[in-house]
Amino acid sequence: MSTEGAAAAGSGLRVRDADPTEYDAIGKIVEAAFAADGQLAAPDSAFYAGVLRDVAGRAGTAEIIAALDDGVVVGGVTFVPRGGPMADIAGDGEAEIRMLGVAPDAQGRGAGSALMRECLARAARDGAPGTRRVVLSTNTIAHGSHRLYERLGFVRDPARDWTPVPGVDLLCYVLELELELELEL
Repeated sequence: MSTEGAAAAGSGLRVRDADPTEYDAIGKIVEAAFAADGQLAAPDSAFYAGVLRDVAGRAGTAEIIAALDDGVVVGGVTFVPRGGPMADIAGDGEAEIRMLGVAPDAQGRGAGSALMRECLARAARDGAPGTRRVVLSTNTIAHGSHRLYERLGFVRDPARDWTPVPGVDLLCYVLELELELELEL
């Protein structure tokens, strides 16, 4: 497990394991990011907003990674290296990225990319034996997120799209780790 990684050379942006004292801030940031993107507009979204805020609740079964800009938490992500209760769509040999969010006023400065790259590095380095790919789900309306995932090499897997609750349609994206490792060489 990585404890700290550089996000951008020469910047004050860092990613690392979140400290439990940061969970509340991360939860609020992720909720705000989802709301700003229109993802909490469904009638029953109050429940999901609570799920997004409950970082401490998922920390026992997943890894919580924070992005900090000059020491201030500006984003977070839940990384599921191998199955368990926090995996929505991951199957055998897959790690999963969940609940990525960057504070709306901090977007566009590389925090989302840095969080994603840290998850990919962990999957390649620390994932369960046989981890071959990383998967994630994203709302159909999260166009900025789609661009980020595609820029990092993720591809759509429409056969795995799903609807967790009526009115919330999620797209599946997949990245083969072999491809990621080949790109780094």
